[in-house]
Amino acid sequence: MQSRDTIAAISTAVSESGIGIVRISGEDAFSIADKVYRSKGNQKVLSRQSSHTIHYGFIYDGDEEIDEVLVMLMRGPRSFTAEDTVEINCHGGVYAMKRVLETVIRYGARPAQPGEFTKRAFLNGRIDLSQAESVIDVIQAKNEYALKSSLSQLRGAVKEALISLRKEIIYHIAYIESALDDPEHISLDGYPDRLTKENERWMKKISHLIESSENGRIIKEGIKTVIVGKPNAGKSSLLNTLVGEERAIVTDIAGTTRDILIETINLNGITLNIVDTAGIRDTQDIVEKIGVERAREYAKDADLIIYVVDSSTKLDDNDEEIINLLRGKKAIILLNKTDLDPITTVEILRKKIKNHKIIPVSARRKTGIEELENNLKEMFYQGEISFNDQVYITNIRQKNLLIEALEDLKQVNNSIQMEMPEDFFSIDLMSAYEALGEITGEKVGEDLVNEIFSKFCMGK
Repeated sequence: MQSRDTIAAISTAVSESGIGIVRISGEDAFSIADKVYRSKGNQKVLSRQSSHTIHYGFIYDGDEEIDEVLVMLMRGPRSFTAEDTVEINCHGGVYAMKRVLETVIRYGARPAQPGEFTKRAFLNGRIDLSQAESVIDVIQAKNEYALKSSLSQLRGAVKEALISLRKEIIYHIAYIESALDDPEHISLDGYPDRLTKENERWMKKISHLIESSENGRIIKEGIKTVIVGKPNAGKSSLLNTLVGEERAIVTDIAGTTRDILIETINLNGITLNIVDTAGIRDTQDIVEKIGVERAREYAKDADLIIYVVDSSTKLDDNDEEIINLLRGKKAIILLNKTDLDPITTVEILRKKIKNHKIIPVSARRKTGIEELENNLKEMFYQGEISFNDQVYITNIRQKNLLIEALEDLKQVNNSIQMEMPEDFFSIDLMSAYEALGEITGEKVGEDLVNEIFSKFCMGK
């Protein structure tokens, strides 16, 4: 999979901006830079300059001046790709960046493929595959917690968690193989009991990582939040208040919202993927009926349900259905329209809803919203999810490999309980060892590597 071509791409967004960066990486990076760069007075040759220095000058295509630039030099292996790397900081106009890139390509580089710079960092041993995957997570991070988790993985948190596991597993594989080859000097008496204890500890660690993937998904993608309630309870008004603009149509006519409206918002570093649904009620209107059914389906799959109750009306059978949807779910109940004379109170709701937080609010007057935000943060980031140095699995490929490794270790326990020969232990231990190695890229095929990096942007 190694490539010795020198590649180039625009590494910043291709849009109007103050600065644009054209990155060049490969063994000819410095010689190409010499061909297109001229310092003031044309006396400086970049290939003779020290690594990790910045130089002011101009990019030329033959005798034509293209742009005024700053050029950063990084000699391998002390660069992102572990290759000689040149980064040209030019003006951020779309045409200016493209002209600089075209000039670099004309003088010997080829256009980089999506993710090829990061791919080279992996192939050159600078980062492992789990770190490479975290690069795109850093780029796509939607909130503070997603960024922290991605940066932790980029620093090698997943790799470090797996190194000790694989080291212990390979030790036992080697011990079994050595004992089978030299039974006179290495005894396996009592070994199955010792291996069982170690194996239980390994399975517990892997199970913990697998369990973290649900929190990891929430960190990375945001909290899948569904707003439910009867028609005209104030669901759309609440959405508009949270978003900060009029995104949903609000009228006094019950059943105005007939389809699903989805918005992504950030509350104090928490990403909410909010779904505003049709009011849940029995209806003969075909279109509204479809919207109500969709509301029920979204509620079943939600990470969080926000149930909006109209305090100015009585609870009825429709409320009973919604309350049943809350069972076993994380939910917050908002008692809305508290600016009107109350008919349904917190005390009345509490008789029917025992385990969920009830917050009086007025979407129209925007009261109680701050308490809602604080409760969301407490619910997800001080209780169920704790943002410390814990490793979170945010990648489905990694999760599936952990599940595979866990199943292999379970098979080891089964073999021990069935009093199978020790070489059976070794076979399943090796399978677990290799599955964990695939997470970091120690055993991985070219097709998978290409698939992973094809999802990256062109200049990363």
